[in-house]
Amino acid sequence: MRSTSPDGPLPALLLVLTGVTGLVDAVSYLKLGHVFVANMTGNVVFLGFAVADAGDFSIPASLLAIAAFMAGALVGGRIASRAGQHRGRLLALATYLQIALVGAALAVSMAGFDLEAALSQYSLIALLALAMGVQNAAARRLAVPDLTTTVLTLTLTGLAADSTLAGGKNPHPGRRLQATAVMFLGAAVGAFLVFHAGVIAVLALALALLVVNGIASYRFRSSSETWTVGA
Repeated sequence: MRSTSPDGPLPALLLVLTGVTGLVDAVSYLKLGHVFVANMTGNVVFLGFAVADAGDFSIPASLLAIAAFMAGALVGGRIASRAGQHRGRLLALATYLQIALVGAALAVSMAGFDLEAALSQYSLIALLALAMGVQNAAARRLAVPDLTTTVLTLTLTGLAADSTLAGGKNPHPGRRLQATAVMFLGAAVGAFLVFHAGVIAVLALALALLVVNGIASYRFRSSSETWTVGA
């Protein structure tokens, strides 16, 4: 996390995005028809369940989430191809777009529409999955080890497989544990707010975290520090 590290402030900023992932996936799974907007592995599995006619899973919702996520990743990839040489600028641009998309999702949830209706659910799924696709593409290009912001499978695998017990050198154990804890915390807080305060509260918190990251990213977008140099 130190500014003297090769990744500068990026680990801290990506941990915030990891928390956002937990929040929005809590909304999507608990309120939008058992679908994820960030965890595409889960959606592929859910799609398999739905094809097999399992209850509470939707083929259209899973397909929409996957398609919107990929569209967001495509846009994020385009941003990365243009701004990837400066990691601070890349994160700033991706975060601004996420703020717009999550802000739009918050506006939909505040518009008074019935969130049980398919149109409202699909609108929120599309907007949030687009945002998570952008985030994942940016995190991929930023290439901070063990901070993908949306997936923990490889993080947990590395924690065990690279440990001293397995004969490894145990790189970044603190970062891996932090990513896991932050994702857990985001999901737990998101679920609590969904049940006790509603979807609006969760999306408002997610948007607030993104705005904090956006303000920080704005400061770094023109930095010339070593960590800003991208591939």
